[in-house]
Amino acid sequence: MTSTNDTTSTDDLQLGQPTPFPTSPEEARLDRVPNPHADTDYVARFTAPEFTSICPVTGQPDFAILVIDYVPGDWLVESKSLKLYLGSFRNHGAFHEDCTVAIGKRLRDLLAPRYLRIGGFWYPRGGIPIDVFWQTGELPKNAWLPEPGVPPYRGR
Repeated sequence: MTSTNDTTSTDDLQLGQPTPFPTSPEEARLDRVPNPHADTDYVARFTAPEFTSICPVTGQPDFAILVIDYVPGDWLVESKSLKLYLGSFRNHGAFHEDCTVAIGKRLRDLLAPRYLRIGGFWYPRGGIPIDVFWQTGELPKNAWLPEPGVPPYRGR
């Protein structure tokens, strides 16, 4: 795994640079930048409506909507690096639970947020949708956290 960028200079970020697409989550680099409002509790949300990975048993693609909410401390995740990291799962074989929790833990370790939650709303595999939810920390009392906005799966 490539090391995390700890600098405050944008020269070392993937942002604004030609960046090769990582071939695996382990190879993918996540960058962080200083939070200009570290003294304020607020929620930042990333939604990845077309997340894909590979079933480790069948080799077939799996699809999910990921919703990542966090209350940053000193650091923010740089969004281009997050997009590349999430995209690196396209050829990665792992179960739904592993993908969702691994992403949450990697962001926790990178950012040390006050609060972080990730919801993986996976489309059915074998006729059963598997939704995976993980969080760390407690939501600060003065932070507003809206509902994820993803309806439960309903058969057609």
